[in-house]
Amino acid sequence: MHLVTHGADGGTPVLALHGWSVDHRLMSGCLEPLFTRRPGYRRLYPDLPGMGCTPAGDAASSDDLLAAVLALVDAILGTTPFLLVGESYGGYLSRAVVRALPGQVLGLALICPVGQTLDRAARIRPPHQVLRTTPGLLAGLDDATRADYTELAVVQTPETLRRFHDEIVPALQLTDHEAIARIERRWHLTEDPDSPTPFDRPTLILCGRQDSSVGYADQFALLPHYPRATFAVLDVAGHNLQIEQPALFETLMNDWLDRCATEPAPPR
Repeated sequence: MHLVTHGADGGTPVLALHGWSVDHRLMSGCLEPLFTRRPGYRRLYPDLPGMGCTPAGDAASSDDLLAAVLALVDAILGTTPFLLVGESYGGYLSRAVVRALPGQVLGLALICPVGQTLDRAARIRPPHQVLRTTPGLLAGLDDATRADYTELAVVQTPETLRRFHDEIVPALQLTDHEAIARIERRWHLTEDPDSPTPFDRPTLILCGRQDSSVGYADQFALLPHYPRATFAVLDVAGHNLQIEQPALFETLMNDWLDRCATEPAPPR
């Protein structure tokens, strides 16, 4: 797996898993501004198979992608405890990582995560709407970029467009669409990603009130599995919440990191 790392080797590891058909830049784009002001963390940003610079190989299911993530953890971190951040589909995989390695994950943050089903038709989600826009913003965009940007953008401003160009567009151009289609045929994990045993370490679940991709209602059902979770639904925020509400995003992420830092280490 292609892996981008930042921070000192001796820092607390933070593994960040991006969403579907994007790559590590979605995660580094929102997390690096945060960690540049918080020393002492080693950030790990992989590209999932079939996305970014990681070839799909023979990956044919979400089980295969989870196995690749667990193999990466074993190879890079061994048994070292780490923090885990997952966005959208990456949040789905992150919950499964917690189930597989409950004693190794120091804390879990989920950004606009998929709820209890990957099935798009079964999700409870609001219709797309635009709440803030800049006149003339879309005039210079080509048709494909305009369609990709406006599909999910709730806040359409020069800054969200800039970050869309920097953090999302490059990945869309690298996606292995044949592999993506193959994996989606076996998209649901064989085993439920949430363990029957609640994860009792600091957790953050961030949702956008106007998220027309995964919604915000289905995620509420995750709370019994995460009794230490802060659950926040942010207004004026869609599926790219971290871009559209960056100040609130950083405040809540900092609170999560503070909670994780004061927790005793899990038993080894």
